[in-house]
Amino acid sequence: MLVSQILKSKGSEGVLTVTPETLVSEAAKILAEKGIGTVMVSVDGEVPAGILSERDIVRELARSGSGCLKDSVETYMTSNLVTCGRNDDAVEVLEKMTQGRFRHMPVLEDGKLVGLVSLGDAVKARLSELAMEKDALQGMIMGH
Repeated sequence: MLVSQILKSKGSEGVLTVTPETLVSEAAKILAEKGIGTVMVSVDGEVPAGILSERDIVRELARSGSGCLKDSVETYMTSNLVTCGRNDDAVEVLEKMTQGRFRHMPVLEDGKLVGLVSLGDAVKARLSELAMEKDALQGMIMGH
């Protein structure tokens, strides 16, 4: 399955972004309100500057306390992004996320954000693929 198929199944909400100057407290509020685990950081809403996850916030809270909530997201975001494209294979994306130990991967086209794939999205796509393969094999075995 391709990343484009995963994005299609997710719908067309777009990618939620915040600016690098956004306060960590504001980003945390957005994550909680939207029920999501990460937010992309971008100056213009199109070209990614970084990504900030719940994990990033929690780790910094543990390290330095609640004062970090008054800092900007650019202070704690991951700026060395691992990305994929619409035509990348979902299994390869899953492998990259597993090896890199992260749960969200920005999808870029011509250097601009077109989507965000989560580990859960990739696992769901793979399970769907496996179910279809299983059904096809059972059909062949049973002579259908």
